[in-house]
Amino acid sequence: MKVLVLNCGSSSIKFQLFNMDNAEVLTKGIVEKVGLEDSFIKLEYNGSKDVFDYDVPEHTKGIEHVLKLLVDEKYGTIRSLNDIDAVGHRVAHGGEQFGESVVINKDVQREIKTLSNLAPLHNPNNLKGIYAIEKLLPDTPQVAVFDTAFHQSMPSHAYMYALPYEMYEKYCVRRYGFHGTSHRFVAERACKLLNVNIEDQKIITCHLGNGASIAAIDGGKSVDTSMGLTPVEGLIMGTRVGDLDLGAFTFVMDKENMDLQQANNMINKKSGMLGVTGVSPDMREIREEAAKGNKRARLGLEMYDYRIKKYIGAYTAAMDGVDLIIFTGGVGENDYETREGVLSGLGYLGVKFDPQKNDGVKGEEKVITADDSRVKAMIVPTNEELVIARDTQKLVNNKNETTE
Repeated sequence: MKVLVLNCGSSSIKFQLFNMDNAEVLTKGIVEKVGLEDSFIKLEYNGSKDVFDYDVPEHTKGIEHVLKLLVDEKYGTIRSLNDIDAVGHRVAHGGEQFGESVVINKDVQREIKTLSNLAPLHNPNNLKGIYAIEKLLPDTPQVAVFDTAFHQSMPSHAYMYALPYEMYEKYCVRRYGFHGTSHRFVAERACKLLNVNIEDQKIITCHLGNGASIAAIDGGKSVDTSMGLTPVEGLIMGTRVGDLDLGAFTFVMDKENMDLQQANNMINKKSGMLGVTGVSPDMREIREEAAKGNKRARLGLEMYDYRIKKYIGAYTAAMDGVDLIIFTGGVGENDYETREGVLSGLGYLGVKFDPQKNDGVKGEEKVITADDSRVKAMIVPTNEELVIARDTQKLVNNKNETTE
């Protein structure tokens, strides 16, 4: 089976074409600047890379360009669009309606649209990809894989906010969590590498990138996670504020005479590591400045590590122990100094950190604790697209079996 995976953002379309017989990526790339001037497509295929300048006024046109490239005589990796057996879509918010991936039909489309009020920056763009495939490949089955689905196993005492209960009843205001496909993938992959049963493990997964979240996974199920109703809550991120006293938030809004849109822009785009350091949301640039003696850069790095360490302690308490701590995402996989800053001082939990195993490691599957460490810590590069492809393959195969 060949599965096309799409991740549609407001101005971009990420795509990967998988041969699921061996999970090989045949083609991958990204459509940049959708709806803007100077749009283009980056394409990787057969060990080669190319960039194509295309006019991409909206998502359907962008996906149409992608499909033509997939079957192009020179750049394509399939002979016909009929070779695409299914399309899997990353969908940000599944609310309480979707606790697992689903085959898309009109009812599912309506639910995703309804949930756009919980994810106004993401779900409408995810839908554009679904509508585009429906138009361009009308007979091809589609599957929605939700960022929030993995966290639907959280108990109510973990996902509820201490707001008036009618806010939950009227508007479904609660913690949903995100990065679910990533947390799920790295937890399962780590247990496979270690040859342990995930149902016997208490795991803390740290997805650290420009967006960052941490999850507590007990017996293979998410029991808590740091992001909430939106991706703003929790860890300090590239430009997102993370946990914040709402009294401080309203205080700043009042003093700066901010309206709701300005306040939302501040906590989403001007805060986090960028806001603290004044340098950049990029950890590499911040480390360069810290090495030069920039005190705000150093402060930002210390705050970043400290917040992760606090969550690890809290989730260890929530699960009554921890067996495995996993680092993934752009920062988690590549920034060995962040990993050291987080793991140092966790000896009381049974973590025996090994600096030599960790030093300089980037993007490898590797244990970075001592052989006799009671709690293991490791790096596992994430692969959310593969999770989407696998779920798509499974659901489409199941659908075909039930209709035969």
